[in-house]
Amino acid sequence: MMKRLDLRWTLFKDWQMLFLSIFLMLYFSVETVGQKKSDVAVPVFSRFLYEGDDQVYKDHPLEDDEFYTPILQGCYPDAAITRKGDDYFLVSSSFAFFPGVPIFHSTDLVNWKQIGHVLDRPSQLKVEEASISLGVFAPAIKYNPNNDTFYMITTQFAGDFGNIVVKTKDPFEGWSDPYKLDFQGIDPSLFFDEDGKAYVVHNDAPEEGQELYQGHRVIKIWDYDLEKDQVIAGTDKIIVDGGVDINEKPIWIEMPHIYKRYGRYYLMCAEGGTGGWHSEVIFVSDNPRGPYVPAPNNPILSQRYLNPNRPNKVDWAGHADLVEGPDGKFYGVFLAIRPNEKGRVNIGRETFILPVDWSGEFPVFENGLVPMEPKLKMPEGVVNKTGTEGYFPNGNFTYSEDFSSDTLDYRWIGIRGPREGFMTQSKKGLQIQPYETNIKAMAPTSTLFHRQQHNSFTATTTLRYEPRSATDLAGMVCYQSERFNYVFGITKKGQEDYLLLERTEGGESVIVASTKIDVRKPVHLQITARGDDYRFNYSLDGEHFENLGGTVSGDILSTNVAGGFTGNFIGLHATSVNEAVIE
Repeated sequence: MMKRLDLRWTLFKDWQMLFLSIFLMLYFSVETVGQKKSDVAVPVFSRFLYEGDDQVYKDHPLEDDEFYTPILQGCYPDAAITRKGDDYFLVSSSFAFFPGVPIFHSTDLVNWKQIGHVLDRPSQLKVEEASISLGVFAPAIKYNPNNDTFYMITTQFAGDFGNIVVKTKDPFEGWSDPYKLDFQGIDPSLFFDEDGKAYVVHNDAPEEGQELYQGHRVIKIWDYDLEKDQVIAGTDKIIVDGGVDINEKPIWIEMPHIYKRYGRYYLMCAEGGTGGWHSEVIFVSDNPRGPYVPAPNNPILSQRYLNPNRPNKVDWAGHADLVEGPDGKFYGVFLAIRPNEKGRVNIGRETFILPVDWSGEFPVFENGLVPMEPKLKMPEGVVNKTGTEGYFPNGNFTYSEDFSSDTLDYRWIGIRGPREGFMTQSKKGLQIQPYETNIKAMAPTSTLFHRQQHNSFTATTTLRYEPRSATDLAGMVCYQSERFNYVFGITKKGQEDYLLLERTEGGESVIVASTKIDVRKPVHLQITARGDDYRFNYSLDGEHFENLGGTVSGDILSTNVAGGFTGNFIGLHATSVNEAVIE
């Protein structure tokens, strides 16, 4: 009996020591994590104000029956559109931004609301290591009346995806995970025929050894299995080789769409690349699989033949999609750019719209071959509600955000990873938990982005932030890519707090200017642009602003200098691995 009691006592003491060890381990683990978090300075952004100030909108005020084009200002390129009944849905490219593929809804083609993003989950979007102009581009959205289903097909050059398709019965309710498609090339689009058959068309390289010149591409078609959501092996066929006339060496025939009208099949494609030679061309056939014959009046949309010094210049028009409007007339959405006074593209490729005359055999964009005007006549019976009731604004608008609502406006996006990984909203404002990556990383960063939507604008934010060391930094950025950007932020040098302006060009960074600053109260940061001239200002009272660094060039924020396919993004940024060292 005594031995049994001794054994129980020994076991009790062993269990007691085990529980004590576990408790101490958990306690010190929590303390360590807590200590680590408390060592990281966490900024709070309590206000953001964006104000557009382009002269073109002052010179062209709207009449009651007019609306502005572009309909989506800022970097919303590669627009595609579809219709079900009275509902229109429009998508655009998102590259390495997260969430991906913004989607908009309208009932009249004038007033648009963003209803979310098609790719809004990590299972759908794997762009963690993608450079800024890779990831997701050239989406095409199509409604199939044969099975009452919406499809979004696109190229995702990241995460071992390639060409993918997602689908839904209701675009307001979210989309499926991606189905990977077994073909190469880019810019896929679906076509659903009246007999229930489905097809995929896309851009691809010529057969190996048959490339005739730089930029020589082809358009292919595949039969598509709706049950398996996959192209049918062996059905691929080249239906356009090179472009309208291969003898003229046309470049970059891409983004094909097939439409059926008058009992015939029309294939519309972009041609000429997405720069100054961009255009839209059209072909026709009696069979969806061809052969396709080009229209005699190509291109049907382009700005490439015009005076380069024309006022209110719109350029690079192409990459279009067609839809029948509520008035029975056709309309086309497409990308184009509005360069600044130095011809630089800082806003990026935007979504424009034009009416399309399809009363004859071939569609033609109305006034699509002459200098484009900033405003259009609305379809019959439509009331312009842009900027009200949740509809996207146009023209010179003001956007204000205090980050106090339960949900974040869809206009705010992250880069390469979910916003929810670093941000928290509260009544005090937006709190950004800094990542151990800075703005130069080709990785997710703790940055919340808003597009530059005007050539002339002012963006202001209010920031509460006390950096702990020189590796802490928070503030605003102008971001064209990880290799071309401005950082305007608060950091530390020794025991002093500093505000600095850093310019990064081609991955090489220099500090333009810095100044000591008192961070015991909120600091107001401001970025202004007047065309190519950018200024970075700050204030301690919110009224009287001082400049840091003088007037600097927006050249590195342009496609002309930085390359790629995006515009400038204004970011609220924080990092715990700042590399901008003040000497």
